[in-house]
Amino acid sequence: MSAAHQPSAPGRIARATASAVLIVVTCILVPVALITVWVHDIALDTHRYVKTVAPLATEPAIQAAAVDRISEAVDVRIDGDRAAAELADWLRSQGLPPQAATAIQGLGPQIDSAVDGAVKRVVTRIVHSGAFDTVWRNANKEAHRAVVHALTGEGRGAVGVAGGTVTLDVGALVEQVKEELVNAGLSPAKAIPQVDKQLVLFQSEELEKVRDGAHLLDVVGYWLPVLTVVIGAAGVLLARGRRRALAWTALGAAFACLVVVIALVVVRRYYLDHLPAAVQSDAAAAAVFDTLLRFLKAALRTTIVLGIVVALGAYLIGPGRLPVAIRRACDRTADSLATWAYRHEIRAGRVGAWAQTHRRSIALSALAVLTFVFAVWNRPTPLTILAFALVLLGTLTVLALLAAGGRAEASPPTREEAHPPGGPPVTGPSGPGPTTREG
Repeated sequence: MSAAHQPSAPGRIARATASAVLIVVTCILVPVALITVWVHDIALDTHRYVKTVAPLATEPAIQAAAVDRISEAVDVRIDGDRAAAELADWLRSQGLPPQAATAIQGLGPQIDSAVDGAVKRVVTRIVHSGAFDTVWRNANKEAHRAVVHALTGEGRGAVGVAGGTVTLDVGALVEQVKEELVNAGLSPAKAIPQVDKQLVLFQSEELEKVRDGAHLLDVVGYWLPVLTVVIGAAGVLLARGRRRALAWTALGAAFACLVVVIALVVVRRYYLDHLPAAVQSDAAAAAVFDTLLRFLKAALRTTIVLGIVVALGAYLIGPGRLPVAIRRACDRTADSLATWAYRHEIRAGRVGAWAQTHRRSIALSALAVLTFVFAVWNRPTPLTILAFALVLLGTLTVLALLAAGGRAEASPPTREEAHPPGGPPVTGPSGPGPTTREG
Protein backbone atom coordinates (compact mmCIF):
# COMPACT_ATOMS: atom_id res chain seq x y z
CA MET A 1 0.00 0.00 0.00
CA SER A 2 1.40 3.39 -1.02
CA ALA A 3 1.95 6.18 1.48
CA ALA A 4 -0.92 8.12 -0.06
CA HIS A 5 -3.33 5.34 0.81
CA GLN A 6 -2.02 4.76 4.33
CA PRO A 7 -4.65 5.78 6.92
CA SER A 8 -3.60 8.61 9.18
CA ALA A 9 -2.82 8.03 12.84
CA PRO A 10 -6.12 9.61 14.03
CA GLY A 11 -7.97 7.45 11.48
CA ARG A 12 -6.30 4.30 12.76
CA ILE A 13 -7.10 5.25 16.35
CA ALA A 14 -10.73 6.00 15.50
CA ARG A 15 -11.08 2.71 13.63
CA ALA A 16 -9.51 0.70 16.44
CA THR A 17 -11.68 2.46 19.02
CA ALA A 18 -14.87 1.83 17.01
CA SER A 19 -13.90 -1.82 16.59
CA ALA A 20 -13.26 -2.25 20.32
CA VAL A 21 -16.55 -0.57 21.25
CA LEU A 22 -18.55 -2.70 18.82
CA ILE A 23 -16.91 -5.90 20.08
CA VAL A 24 -17.63 -5.00 23.71
CA VAL A 25 -21.26 -4.17 22.84
CA THR A 26 -21.53 -7.50 21.02
CA CYS A 27 -20.25 -9.44 24.03
CA ILE A 28 -22.82 -7.72 26.25
CA LEU A 29 -25.67 -8.23 23.79
CA VAL A 30 -25.09 -11.97 23.23
CA PRO A 31 -26.61 -13.15 26.56
CA VAL A 32 -29.31 -10.47 26.28
CA ALA A 33 -30.24 -11.81 22.84
CA LEU A 34 -30.44 -15.34 24.24
CA ILE A 35 -32.76 -14.12 26.99
CA THR A 36 -34.91 -12.42 24.35
CA VAL A 37 -35.24 -15.65 22.39
CA TRP A 38 -36.08 -17.52 25.61
CA VAL A 39 -38.84 -15.04 26.42
CA HIS A 40 -40.37 -15.54 22.99
CA ASP A 41 -39.95 -19.32 22.87
CA ILE A 42 -41.05 -20.15 26.41
CA ALA A 43 -42.94 -17.28 28.00
CA LEU A 44 -44.90 -16.09 24.98
CA ASP A 45 -45.45 -19.28 22.98
CA THR A 46 -48.26 -21.55 24.19
CA HIS A 47 -47.15 -24.76 22.52
CA ARG A 48 -43.54 -24.53 23.65
CA TYR A 49 -44.55 -23.41 27.13
CA VAL A 50 -46.83 -26.44 27.57
CA LYS A 51 -44.07 -28.74 26.29
CA THR A 52 -41.67 -27.14 28.77
CA VAL A 53 -43.84 -27.52 31.87
CA ALA A 54 -45.49 -30.83 30.91
CA PRO A 55 -42.75 -32.96 32.56
CA LEU A 56 -43.53 -31.26 35.88
CA ALA A 57 -46.68 -33.41 36.14
CA THR A 58 -44.43 -36.37 36.95
CA GLU A 59 -41.99 -34.40 39.10
CA PRO A 60 -42.09 -35.96 42.62
CA ALA A 61 -41.93 -32.55 44.33
CA ILE A 62 -44.90 -31.26 42.31
CA GLN A 63 -46.88 -34.44 42.92
CA ALA A 64 -46.20 -34.32 46.65
CA ALA A 65 -47.30 -30.68 46.83
CA ALA A 66 -50.46 -31.49 44.86
CA VAL A 67 -51.29 -34.43 47.16
CA ASP A 68 -50.94 -32.23 50.26
CA ARG A 69 -52.96 -29.38 48.80
CA ILE A 70 -55.80 -31.54 47.43
CA SER A 71 -55.95 -33.57 50.65
CA GLU A 72 -56.20 -30.33 52.60
CA ALA A 73 -59.03 -29.13 50.36
CA VAL A 74 -60.94 -32.37 50.89
CA ASP A 75 -60.12 -32.81 54.57
CA VAL A 76 -61.53 -29.46 55.68
CA ARG A 77 -64.93 -30.56 54.36
CA ILE A 78 -65.17 -33.66 56.58
CA ASP A 79 -65.51 -33.22 60.39
CA GLY A 80 -64.89 -36.46 62.29
CA ASP A 81 -65.96 -34.99 65.66
CA ARG A 82 -69.26 -33.84 64.22
CA ALA A 83 -69.87 -37.17 62.52
CA ALA A 84 -69.15 -39.04 65.80
CA ALA A 85 -71.44 -36.69 67.75
CA GLU A 86 -74.29 -37.14 65.28
CA LEU A 87 -73.83 -40.90 65.38
CA ALA A 88 -73.82 -40.89 69.21
CA ASP A 89 -77.00 -38.74 69.34
CA TRP A 90 -78.76 -41.06 66.95
CA LEU A 91 -77.75 -44.13 68.97
CA ARG A 92 -78.99 -42.48 72.16
CA SER A 93 -82.34 -41.91 70.50
CA GLN A 94 -82.40 -45.61 69.73
CA GLY A 95 -81.85 -46.53 73.36
CA LEU A 96 -78.06 -46.92 73.54
CA PRO A 97 -76.80 -46.45 77.12
CA PRO A 98 -75.32 -43.00 77.75
CA GLN A 99 -71.87 -44.40 78.60
CA ALA A 100 -71.70 -46.27 75.25
CA ALA A 101 -72.91 -43.20 73.37
CA THR A 102 -70.25 -41.08 75.09
CA ALA A 103 -67.59 -43.61 74.11
CA ILE A 104 -68.74 -43.49 70.50
CA GLN A 105 -68.74 -39.70 70.58
CA GLY A 106 -65.08 -39.83 71.61
CA LEU A 107 -64.18 -41.67 68.41
CA GLY A 108 -63.99 -38.39 66.50
CA PRO A 109 -60.16 -38.33 66.25
CA GLN A 110 -60.12 -41.95 65.09
CA ILE A 111 -62.70 -41.16 62.43
CA ASP A 112 -60.65 -38.18 61.35
CA SER A 113 -57.54 -40.36 61.10
CA ALA A 114 -59.33 -43.05 59.12
CA VAL A 115 -60.85 -40.48 56.75
CA ASP A 116 -57.49 -38.75 56.36
CA GLY A 117 -55.88 -42.05 55.46
CA ALA A 118 -58.60 -42.87 52.93
CA VAL A 119 -58.41 -39.40 51.39
CA LYS A 120 -54.61 -39.56 51.22
CA ARG A 121 -54.67 -42.91 49.45
CA VAL A 122 -57.26 -41.79 46.90
CA VAL A 123 -55.52 -38.47 46.25
CA THR A 124 -52.12 -40.13 45.88
CA ARG A 125 -53.51 -42.67 43.43
CA ILE A 126 -55.13 -39.94 41.31
CA VAL A 127 -52.08 -37.65 41.33
CA HIS A 128 -49.76 -40.51 40.36
CA SER A 129 -52.09 -41.64 37.56
CA GLY A 130 -52.66 -40.11 34.18
CA ALA A 131 -55.47 -37.99 35.61
CA PHE A 132 -53.13 -35.44 37.13
CA ASP A 133 -51.05 -35.34 33.97
CA THR A 134 -54.18 -34.59 31.95
CA VAL A 135 -55.34 -31.88 34.33
CA TRP A 136 -51.85 -30.40 34.37
CA ARG A 137 -51.60 -30.28 30.58
CA ASN A 138 -55.11 -28.89 30.11
CA ALA A 139 -54.49 -26.21 32.70
CA ASN A 140 -51.19 -25.24 31.14
CA LYS A 141 -52.75 -24.78 27.72
CA GLU A 142 -53.84 -21.50 29.24
CA ALA A 143 -50.82 -21.17 31.50
CA HIS A 144 -48.78 -19.12 29.06
CA ARG A 145 -51.33 -16.34 29.50
CA ALA A 146 -50.40 -16.22 33.17
CA VAL A 147 -46.73 -15.95 32.33
CA VAL A 148 -47.51 -13.20 29.82
CA HIS A 149 -49.56 -11.55 32.54
CA ALA A 150 -46.62 -11.85 34.93
CA LEU A 151 -44.19 -10.34 32.43
CA THR A 152 -46.37 -7.85 30.55
CA GLY A 153 -49.50 -7.44 32.68
CA GLU A 154 -51.76 -8.93 30.01
CA GLY A 155 -53.87 -12.09 30.06
CA ARG A 156 -54.52 -14.79 32.65
CA GLY A 157 -55.70 -18.41 32.74
CA ALA A 158 -55.83 -21.55 34.87
CA VAL A 159 -52.44 -20.54 36.13
CA GLY A 160 -53.08 -17.14 37.66
CA VAL A 161 -50.72 -14.37 38.64
CA ALA A 162 -51.53 -11.79 41.29
CA GLY A 163 -49.04 -9.73 43.24
CA GLY A 164 -46.16 -11.82 41.95
CA THR A 165 -47.80 -15.12 43.04
CA VAL A 166 -48.27 -17.86 40.43
CA THR A 167 -50.95 -20.42 41.33
CA LEU A 168 -52.60 -23.50 39.81
CA ASP A 169 -56.28 -24.21 40.42
CA VAL A 170 -56.65 -27.83 41.65
CA GLY A 171 -60.43 -27.65 42.12
CA ALA A 172 -61.01 -30.09 39.25
CA LEU A 173 -58.96 -32.75 41.01
CA VAL A 174 -60.87 -32.16 44.26
CA GLU A 175 -64.07 -33.02 42.39
CA GLN A 176 -62.51 -36.25 41.12
CA VAL A 177 -61.37 -37.17 44.63
CA LYS A 178 -64.90 -36.48 45.89
CA GLU A 179 -66.34 -38.88 43.31
CA GLU A 180 -63.78 -41.57 44.20
CA LEU A 181 -64.58 -41.27 47.92
CA VAL A 182 -68.34 -41.47 47.35
CA ASN A 183 -67.92 -44.53 45.14
CA ALA A 184 -65.76 -46.09 47.86
CA GLY A 185 -68.69 -45.76 50.33
CA LEU A 186 -67.58 -42.65 52.22
CA SER A 187 -70.98 -40.93 52.06
CA PRO A 188 -69.93 -37.76 53.98
CA ALA A 189 -67.83 -36.91 50.94
CA LYS A 190 -71.08 -35.95 49.19
CA ALA A 191 -71.08 -32.81 51.32
CA ILE A 192 -67.82 -31.57 49.80
CA PRO A 193 -68.83 -28.46 47.84
CA GLN A 194 -67.11 -27.17 44.73
CA VAL A 195 -63.91 -25.43 45.74
CA ASP A 196 -61.53 -23.02 44.06
CA LYS A 197 -58.34 -24.32 45.66
CA GLN A 198 -55.07 -22.79 44.57
CA LEU A 199 -51.69 -24.51 44.61
CA VAL A 200 -49.03 -21.80 44.84
CA LEU A 201 -46.25 -22.71 42.42
CA PHE A 202 -43.95 -19.80 43.18
CA GLN A 203 -44.09 -16.27 44.49
CA SER A 204 -41.78 -13.33 44.09
CA GLU A 205 -42.34 -9.67 44.83
CA GLU A 206 -39.86 -8.92 42.04
CA LEU A 207 -42.04 -10.57 39.40
CA GLU A 208 -44.07 -7.47 38.63
CA LYS A 209 -40.98 -5.28 38.65
CA VAL A 210 -39.53 -6.95 35.55
CA ARG A 211 -42.54 -6.16 33.39
CA ASP A 212 -40.95 -3.12 31.73
CA GLY A 213 -37.86 -5.11 30.81
CA ALA A 214 -39.95 -8.02 29.51
CA HIS A 215 -42.06 -5.65 27.42
CA LEU A 216 -38.89 -4.20 25.90
CA LEU A 217 -37.64 -7.70 25.05
CA ASP A 218 -41.03 -8.45 23.51
CA VAL A 219 -40.80 -5.35 21.30
CA VAL A 220 -37.21 -6.08 20.25
CA GLY A 221 -38.13 -9.68 19.47
CA TYR A 222 -35.94 -11.75 17.21
CA TRP A 223 -34.29 -8.66 15.71
CA LEU A 224 -31.88 -8.43 18.64
CA PRO A 225 -29.94 -11.63 17.76
CA VAL A 226 -29.64 -10.43 14.16
CA LEU A 227 -28.54 -6.99 15.31
CA THR A 228 -25.99 -8.59 17.64
CA VAL A 229 -24.46 -10.57 14.76
CA VAL A 230 -24.31 -7.45 12.56
CA ILE A 231 -22.62 -5.41 15.30
CA GLY A 232 -20.13 -8.19 15.98
CA ALA A 233 -19.31 -8.59 12.28
CA ALA A 234 -18.77 -4.84 11.97
CA GLY A 235 -16.44 -4.85 14.96
CA VAL A 236 -14.35 -7.69 13.50
CA LEU A 237 -14.21 -6.15 10.01
CA LEU A 238 -13.07 -2.78 11.36
CA ALA A 239 -10.22 -4.37 13.34
CA ARG A 240 -6.73 -4.41 11.85
CA GLY A 241 -6.18 -7.97 13.00
CA ARG A 242 -9.51 -9.57 12.12
CA ARG A 243 -8.54 -13.09 13.16
CA ARG A 244 -7.50 -11.87 16.60
CA ALA A 245 -10.62 -9.69 16.84
CA LEU A 246 -12.79 -12.71 16.03
CA ALA A 247 -11.09 -14.73 18.76
CA TRP A 248 -11.55 -11.97 21.34
CA THR A 249 -15.19 -11.50 20.34
CA ALA A 250 -15.89 -15.22 20.72
CA LEU A 251 -14.13 -15.39 24.09
CA GLY A 252 -15.84 -12.21 25.30
CA ALA A 253 -19.29 -13.53 24.39
CA ALA A 254 -18.50 -16.84 26.11
CA PHE A 255 -17.38 -14.99 29.24
CA ALA A 256 -20.52 -12.81 29.26
CA CYS A 257 -22.70 -15.93 29.04
CA LEU A 258 -20.69 -17.54 31.84
CA VAL A 259 -21.38 -14.50 34.03
CA VAL A 260 -25.11 -14.86 33.37
CA VAL A 261 -24.99 -18.58 34.19
CA ILE A 262 -23.31 -17.80 37.51
CA ALA A 263 -25.86 -15.04 38.14
CA LEU A 264 -28.72 -17.50 37.57
CA VAL A 265 -27.20 -19.87 40.13
CA VAL A 266 -26.98 -17.03 42.66
CA VAL A 267 -30.54 -15.87 41.89
CA ARG A 268 -31.87 -19.41 42.30
CA ARG A 269 -30.17 -19.80 45.66
CA TYR A 270 -31.41 -16.42 46.86
CA TYR A 271 -34.94 -17.12 45.65
CA LEU A 272 -35.17 -20.51 47.37
CA ASP A 273 -33.70 -19.10 50.59
CA HIS A 274 -36.33 -16.34 50.69
CA LEU A 275 -39.49 -18.19 49.71
CA PRO A 276 -42.61 -16.61 51.27
CA ALA A 277 -44.97 -18.59 53.49
CA ALA A 278 -47.53 -18.81 50.68
CA VAL A 279 -45.38 -21.34 48.82
CA GLN A 280 -46.43 -24.76 50.10
CA SER A 281 -43.38 -26.69 48.85
CA ASP A 282 -39.79 -25.47 48.49
CA ALA A 283 -38.96 -28.49 46.32
CA ALA A 284 -41.88 -27.76 43.99
CA ALA A 285 -40.81 -24.14 43.68
CA ALA A 286 -37.28 -25.27 42.80
CA ALA A 287 -38.63 -27.70 40.19
CA VAL A 288 -40.71 -24.99 38.53
CA PHE A 289 -37.78 -22.54 38.58
CA ASP A 290 -35.39 -25.07 37.04
CA THR A 291 -37.86 -26.20 34.40
CA LEU A 292 -38.74 -22.73 33.20
CA LEU A 293 -35.06 -21.77 32.89
CA ARG A 294 -33.90 -25.10 31.46
CA PHE A 295 -33.66 -23.98 27.83
CA LEU A 296 -32.12 -20.62 28.72
CA LYS A 297 -29.35 -22.34 30.66
CA ALA A 298 -28.81 -24.78 27.79
CA ALA A 299 -28.55 -21.89 25.31
CA LEU A 300 -26.04 -20.10 27.52
CA ARG A 301 -23.91 -23.23 27.91
CA THR A 302 -24.05 -23.85 24.15
CA THR A 303 -22.89 -20.31 23.43
CA ILE A 304 -20.01 -20.72 25.87
CA VAL A 305 -18.83 -23.87 24.10
CA LEU A 306 -19.32 -22.24 20.68
CA GLY A 307 -17.26 -19.21 21.72
CA ILE A 308 -14.42 -21.39 22.95
CA VAL A 309 -14.46 -23.50 19.75
CA VAL A 310 -14.46 -20.41 17.49
CA ALA A 311 -11.65 -18.77 19.47
CA LEU A 312 -9.61 -21.98 19.34
CA GLY A 313 -10.18 -22.26 15.60
CA ALA A 314 -9.13 -18.63 15.07
CA TYR A 315 -5.96 -19.31 17.06
CA LEU A 316 -5.06 -22.48 15.17
CA ILE A 317 -5.22 -20.77 11.77
CA GLY A 318 -2.98 -17.95 12.99
CA PRO A 319 0.77 -17.33 12.59
CA GLY A 320 1.75 -18.39 16.10
CA ARG A 321 4.58 -20.85 16.59
CA LEU A 322 2.36 -23.63 17.94
CA PRO A 323 -0.38 -23.32 15.26
CA VAL A 324 2.27 -23.28 12.48
CA ALA A 325 3.98 -26.34 13.98
CA ILE A 326 0.66 -28.18 14.21
CA ARG A 327 -0.27 -27.37 10.61
CA ARG A 328 3.15 -28.39 9.32
CA ALA A 329 3.02 -31.65 11.24
CA CYS A 330 -0.43 -32.39 9.80
CA ASP A 331 0.73 -31.64 6.25
CA ARG A 332 3.87 -33.76 6.67
CA THR A 333 1.72 -36.62 7.90
CA ALA A 334 -0.65 -36.22 4.95
CA ASP A 335 2.29 -36.15 2.52
CA SER A 336 3.79 -39.26 4.09
CA LEU A 337 0.47 -41.07 3.73
CA ALA A 338 0.21 -39.87 0.12
CA THR A 339 3.70 -41.21 -0.62
CA TRP A 340 2.78 -44.55 0.95
CA ALA A 341 -0.41 -44.65 -1.12
CA TYR A 342 1.49 -43.80 -4.29
CA ARG A 343 3.99 -46.57 -3.57
CA HIS A 344 1.09 -49.02 -3.23
CA GLU A 345 -0.53 -47.89 -6.49
CA ILE A 346 -3.31 -45.96 -4.70
CA ARG A 347 -4.00 -42.80 -6.66
CA ALA A 348 -6.14 -39.77 -5.84
CA GLY A 349 -6.51 -39.00 -9.54
CA ARG A 350 -8.33 -35.95 -10.73
CA VAL A 351 -10.08 -35.59 -7.38
CA GLY A 352 -6.76 -35.11 -5.63
CA ALA A 353 -5.60 -32.54 -8.18
CA TRP A 354 -8.90 -30.68 -7.89
CA ALA A 355 -8.70 -30.76 -4.07
CA GLN A 356 -5.15 -29.40 -4.16
CA THR A 357 -6.11 -26.59 -6.53
CA HIS A 358 -9.30 -25.56 -4.70
CA ARG A 359 -8.32 -26.56 -1.17
CA ARG A 360 -9.00 -23.17 0.42
CA SER A 361 -12.32 -22.70 -1.34
CA ILE A 362 -13.48 -26.18 -0.36
CA ALA A 363 -12.55 -25.59 3.28
CA LEU A 364 -14.39 -22.26 3.36
CA SER A 365 -17.43 -23.84 1.69
CA ALA A 366 -17.52 -26.65 4.25
CA LEU A 367 -17.30 -24.07 7.04
CA ALA A 368 -20.11 -22.02 5.46
CA VAL A 369 -22.37 -25.09 5.14
CA LEU A 370 -21.82 -26.10 8.76
CA THR A 371 -22.43 -22.51 9.88
CA PHE A 372 -25.73 -22.44 7.98
CA VAL A 373 -26.82 -25.81 9.41
CA PHE A 374 -25.98 -24.60 12.90
CA ALA A 375 -27.94 -21.38 12.34
CA VAL A 376 -31.12 -23.28 11.40
CA TRP A 377 -30.60 -26.09 13.93
CA ASN A 378 -33.46 -26.35 16.42
CA ARG A 379 -32.12 -25.87 19.94
CA PRO A 380 -28.42 -26.72 19.51
CA THR A 381 -26.58 -28.01 22.57
CA PRO A 382 -22.90 -28.12 23.58
CA LEU A 383 -22.78 -31.66 22.18
CA THR A 384 -24.11 -30.29 18.87
CA ILE A 385 -21.22 -27.81 18.77
CA LEU A 386 -18.67 -30.51 19.49
CA ALA A 387 -20.23 -32.78 16.85
CA PHE A 388 -20.08 -30.01 14.25
CA ALA A 389 -16.45 -29.32 15.18
CA LEU A 390 -15.61 -33.01 14.72
CA VAL A 391 -17.41 -33.08 11.35
CA LEU A 392 -15.43 -30.03 10.19
CA LEU A 393 -12.20 -31.55 11.47
CA GLY A 394 -12.95 -34.80 9.63
CA THR A 395 -13.78 -32.88 6.43
CA LEU A 396 -10.51 -30.95 6.62
CA THR A 397 -8.58 -34.19 7.26
CA VAL A 398 -10.04 -35.87 4.18
CA LEU A 399 -9.38 -32.69 2.18
CA ALA A 400 -5.74 -32.62 3.35
CA LEU A 401 -5.25 -36.27 2.35
CA LEU A 402 -6.78 -35.70 -1.09
CA ALA A 403 -4.67 -32.57 -1.59
CA ALA A 404 -1.54 -34.50 -0.60
CA GLY A 405 -2.51 -37.17 -3.13
CA GLY A 406 -2.89 -34.47 -5.76
CA ARG A 407 0.59 -33.16 -4.99
CA ALA A 408 1.96 -36.69 -5.25
CA GLU A 409 0.34 -37.05 -8.69
CA ALA A 410 1.81 -33.74 -9.84
CA SER A 411 5.31 -34.47 -8.50
CA PRO A 412 5.77 -38.24 -8.12
CA PRO A 413 8.17 -39.28 -5.38
CA THR A 414 11.70 -40.35 -6.41
CA ARG A 415 12.69 -43.97 -6.41
CA GLU A 416 14.40 -43.51 -3.05
CA GLU A 417 11.31 -41.88 -1.59
CA ALA A 418 8.98 -44.47 -3.04
CA HIS A 419 11.17 -47.37 -1.87
CA PRO A 420 13.15 -46.16 1.13
CA PRO A 421 15.75 -48.68 2.30
CA GLY A 422 15.23 -48.02 5.96
CA GLY A 423 11.50 -47.57 6.29
CA PRO A 424 8.79 -45.08 5.33
CA PRO A 425 9.81 -41.71 3.92
CA VAL A 426 10.48 -38.95 6.38
CA THR A 427 9.61 -36.06 4.09
CA GLY A 428 6.74 -35.71 1.68
CA PRO A 429 6.95 -35.27 -2.07
CA SER A 430 8.15 -32.01 -3.44
CA GLY A 431 5.51 -29.72 -4.82
CA PRO A 432 3.62 -26.52 -4.26
CA GLY A 433 2.24 -27.63 -0.88
CA PRO A 434 2.78 -25.62 2.30
CA THR A 435 4.97 -28.35 3.78
CA THR A 436 7.96 -27.49 1.63
CA ARG A 437 8.36 -23.90 2.77
CA GLU A 438 8.82 -22.12 6.06
CA GLY A 439 6.23 -19.60 7.17
